[in-house]
Amino acid sequence: VQLQASGGGLVQAGGSLRLSCVASGFSFGDYAVGWSRQAPGKERELVAQITNGGSTTYDNDVKGRFTISRDDTKNTAYLQMNGLKPEDTAVYYCNARRLDLVSITDINYWGQGTKVTVSS
Repeated sequence: VQLQASGGGLVQAGGSLRLSCVASGFSFGDYAVGWSRQAPGKERELVAQITNGGSTTYDNDVKGRFTISRDDTKNTAYLQMNGLKPEDTAVYYCNARRLDLVSITDINYWGQGTKVTVSS
């Protein structure tokens, strides 16, 4: 089981980045996918989530600027980030999650994170 996040980097305020999260080793299409971020000295926070049916939710801080999407044919989820602000600087993580209804087990896989730095 693996989730590989990529696409981070250094960008100026107002710029854009697209993060990718490639999954392998499990039935990606059965899982909801989330993007979270953790800034230095802060707790990890969920910024966007997409269900296996394609419904999306966003944190208020990123709503209207970030777009989460998925391509189950490629086992990949994306986070398009536009209008980046210095406060978006963080390590971004993807996770894939589902509730196994047989064992009543919350299955949650995490990727390794990709760093986003937004300069002012």
